[in-house]
Amino acid sequence: MAEQATITRIMAPLLERCADPMLTQLKKAVSDMPGDRARELEILLDMEILDRQRRSLVFGPILPMFRPRPDGVEGLCFPAGVLPRLWKAASAREPALLPRLDSGSPHVTKVADRICLAAAAAVRDQPDVVWPVDLSTPGDRAKGLADLATSLDLTRLARKGLSSLDTWLKRPDGDQIAELRLMIRDSAEIMPDGAQRVLEILFAHLADAVLILRILTQTSGSAGRESFLSASELAGFVDRLIAGVIERVERVGAFKPSAGPIGPVIEDVSWCSTVLAELEATLQLQPDSQWGRSARHARVAIAKQMSGLLRTSEKLVEAALPLARVQITGGMTRQAPKLDAPSTGERVEAARSLLHLVGAVRGPAGVFGCESERKQLVEALTVRLSSYAEEVIGLVNTGEVEDPVHAIELVGVAADFLCLIAEDETARTVRHRAAVAIRPKRKPEAA
Repeated sequence: MAEQATITRIMAPLLERCADPMLTQLKKAVSDMPGDRARELEILLDMEILDRQRRSLVFGPILPMFRPRPDGVEGLCFPAGVLPRLWKAASAREPALLPRLDSGSPHVTKVADRICLAAAAAVRDQPDVVWPVDLSTPGDRAKGLADLATSLDLTRLARKGLSSLDTWLKRPDGDQIAELRLMIRDSAEIMPDGAQRVLEILFAHLADAVLILRILTQTSGSAGRESFLSASELAGFVDRLIAGVIERVERVGAFKPSAGPIGPVIEDVSWCSTVLAELEATLQLQPDSQWGRSARHARVAIAKQMSGLLRTSEKLVEAALPLARVQITGGMTRQAPKLDAPSTGERVEAARSLLHLVGAVRGPAGVFGCESERKQLVEALTVRLSSYAEEVIGLVNTGEVEDPVHAIELVGVAADFLCLIAEDETARTVRHRAAVAIRPKRKPEAA
């Protein structure tokens, strides 16, 4: 017994630090091991897994608040190290209730809500136990403790609201909107800023931050008006979305084609277009308001940068698949593919990067007013690339190319470029013709 207690004392803190996937892997590995020690460790793993299942059930509404939002938008966030401490303190106050969490009965939510109230009391009574000083700066810690306690106070309402979240995000009917407004009213009766705090919990569960607008505009009959919402305590949610747009506008504006991958730029442009379109659809921003001016500035700044990148992409294609002047009849010359150009390297990759942008921002370009420019570019590039490929294939077919394999590789680059700008059908035609051109010719049979 003493030996088992020692194992428990040593292993329990280690298991607490393991992520959930690691616990599952350990459980599987240990279950295949022989011996009493393995069985003891398996029991410890089962207890830890059960404890975490209970914790997730009880703290489900606030669990996302123990990690930063993946989109980088500001949200209420607590240190991850506080979560296990909070659970230990709360479960110690209501040990008799813990087995009832495993029953699956309709009363489980009431048990979970009661333990959340115990957790709120633990935050207020044992702040040093729940949230040690070394987990954050003193100012952040004091505010964080208050935010955590009040969030736990509202968990009961938030838990119920989360069950209707998907409905509120779509097209709620009158009864469903009334349910949302009742939750907001009940929250405000618990504490003055209760409406904002319960919405903060819902916000943490939204992977796409802009969807909070669909909730905000249903909270009252006037919330769909910018003038009303901007003067309410809920304005902070819109302020954060605008701040997220401004931050991304700065990143997009600072991007240089040679500075790094284009993926983050595409994500930022797409995110901003979604947020700005949703703001217009839900709030109908006034041009002279602060939000309206910020949105207009973002549109202009991104449109300017996108126009510059679209123009640059055409130049990069010309550099990657260059033409050279060749002599034809007499002193006459014409432009023809330069077949000794490399089929790989910096120029090709630079063009590939920006063409990825050209093809990926079809929707966002409409929001920023440069879809016509993008469409014209796609049409011009389609003609340029398909003509280039046709001429190279023709030269290969007539035997006028010293290195037909390399020439076909250049055709493959042109086909890749066509795919990047979403001209898949043209690219398939080019690849098919290239495959036929490079196919070994059958020798004529002897008579």
